[in-house]
Amino acid sequence: MQPLLSQYWPILIFGAIAGGIAVAMMLGALFAARQKPYAEKLSAYECGFEPFDDARRRFDVRFYLVCLLFIIFDLEVAFLFPWAVSLSHIGLFGFFSMLTFLAELTVGYVYAWRRGALDWE
Repeated sequence: MQPLLSQYWPILIFGAIAGGIAVAMMLGALFAARQKPYAEKLSAYECGFEPFDDARRRFDVRFYLVCLLFIIFDLEVAFLFPWAVSLSHIGLFGFFSMLTFLAELTVGYVYAWRRGALDWE
């Protein structure tokens, strides 16, 4: 049992060093940075415009729809990179499987586009 646990020492040492560096960087920033907050910096929004309504108001459902579409197409790209790297190993079956996957995503994109999911009016 002892040899098995001794294999984890490098991981524990690495974690301790990484945690120590993270704490040191946070403390260094706390002590080295100028700590002079001003009214604009302490305001609720720092994005360039004044808040114009209650923060608890409802968002338009199109915002969520665009977010979901972004996540879907972001995941598509995440699948494309490993596929492109291993294309020489997976052969024609893998190539046509990915073409089928891309065709399904394209049909879904065209459907969302036709339904007006990407329009902001």
